[in-house]
Amino acid sequence: MILELDSFTFKDKDSVPGGKQAVISFGDYELSVIKGYGAYGTKNAPYEIGVFKHGILTEMPGVTAEGDTVKGYLTISDVDAIIKKMYFLTGVSPRQL
Repeated sequence: MILELDSFTFKDKDSVPGGKQAVISFGDYELSVIKGYGAYGTKNAPYEIGVFKHGILTEMPGVTAEGDTVKGYLTISDVDAIIKKMYFLTGVSPRQL
């Protein structure tokens, strides 16, 4: 089973020139991971995530903070941990969209 970000491919983000996005499906949920231009990040923590349920940006306890749907300034280790949490919370193996 693939539970690391390096197993997924980033694609150009059409709405943000210079931004890259990987979208990972967990059944009813999708994890959007963004890096590059437009992402909330730094050189050492370049990733931003958002969780969608049925196409709507949503909070997910244990993944995003209460009252927030986006989490930025993440390292690759942080995102790997989020992928694992999403797998355990949903019970669905991740697959790239």
